[in-house]
Amino acid sequence: MRAIATDKAPAAVGPYSQGMIHNGILFASGQIPINPETGVIEAKTIEEQTHQVCKNIAAMLEAAGSDYSKVIKTTCFLADIADFAAFNEVYAQYFTGKPARSCVAVKDIPKGCLCEIEITAAVEE
Repeated sequence: MRAIATDKAPAAVGPYSQGMIHNGILFASGQIPINPETGVIEAKTIEEQTHQVCKNIAAMLEAAGSDYSKVIKTTCFLADIADFAAFNEVYAQYFTGKPARSCVAVKDIPKGCLCEIEITAAVEE
């Protein structure tokens, strides 16, 4: 296994890595809308937060030698299921290959975020 890390995505906020690669598959930790340049959540709306999360995912994919076209599966967490349609509008701009997905509403997301996305993707090793 090989850990990946990039300063173009938020650093882990706990005892975990940004992602691990094993047998050509990236297992990425969930990304929340922290701006990696400032270390804070600047986005306020579900749309803004989803864009920041997807930018963070792009940085993780790049660090792993992959891209959005190789995402196999996503797991999406929403703080409010009422944001589902707005979240999907932004999500669809990035995940154009339509990977398998689960999307659930949860009670709380770290740091009071409105959304979090984790991915599994193929990588070239």
